[in-house]
Amino acid sequence: MSVCCCQIQLRKRITPISWLSWVLWCSVMLSPAWGYVIVNSVSWSVTNEVEEELDSSSNEEALPALLEDTTSIWKQSYPASVYKEDGEMRSRPVAGRSKQISSPSRMFSYRRESVKGTDSITPQEQASRTARFLTHYNSWGFLATESTQEKIQGVPFGNCLLVSDGPINNSTGIPFFYVTPKDNTVTDLMKNSVASLTLPEAEGEFCRKNIIDPEDPRCARLTLTGQMVMVPPEEMEFAKQAMFSRHPVMRKWPRNYEWFFMKMNIEHIWLQNWYGGVSTIAVEEYFKAVPSKE
Repeated sequence: MSVCCCQIQLRKRITPISWLSWVLWCSVMLSPAWGYVIVNSVSWSVTNEVEEELDSSSNEEALPALLEDTTSIWKQSYPASVYKEDGEMRSRPVAGRSKQISSPSRMFSYRRESVKGTDSITPQEQASRTARFLTHYNSWGFLATESTQEKIQGVPFGNCLLVSDGPINNSTGIPFFYVTPKDNTVTDLMKNSVASLTLPEAEGEFCRKNIIDPEDPRCARLTLTGQMVMVPPEEMEFAKQAMFSRHPVMRKWPRNYEWFFMKMNIEHIWLQNWYGGVSTIAVEEYFKAVPSKE
């Protein structure tokens, strides 16, 4: 009311231009947004309790509960199967949480389920079984040789090759290959037959189903090293069954490429199957084991 009276008293003393300036000045002074800047941002606070839990948590089992975002601000797209499998876990009431988790906890942790009857198996036996599983169920592998090519002579050279250790119902543990002399890898092997074969679990369902990267230690990988040799005549028929039963397309490959069979005489075995480093498996234990992913 006092402002209006002031405006009436001053109206007679000021020009129209000055009057307009006065009105604009009053509008700015009376505006509730004067002096503020609107910033569009998202923020959150971390309580002392969470900081203490993060500092004291030493195992990976405790991390998912602390890293989950319950605000539903951030969302990512995952396969529908992941949400379906986690549905039952999320529907269970958990003390201290009033909102449903929006992202699958398996991104941070996954525990392999034990198989009945395997409680008495030693860790070394389990490692041997897993190694045989990877050799048998992988349809391809990464073979590394010592290059004989002019520009990279003596440098490690890798190539992806189809592989089989036998028909699906007959695992031998011995990798067989169907190769051509026109391949640089074979040229390398003719000069130095020592090679390294890596067989990743990434090809199977486990890593894809649980959204685990191939380099993650939970996504197992097997490395075999040894001598690459030509399959002798007495094993030729089995080599054909091993390769053609698993890779039927090979039968139609052009014959002018002079395809022939090779196999690896395994000398050393390394397995990365979980956190904690690489396991060394004895060759005799490897061949005695029955293929199993546990």
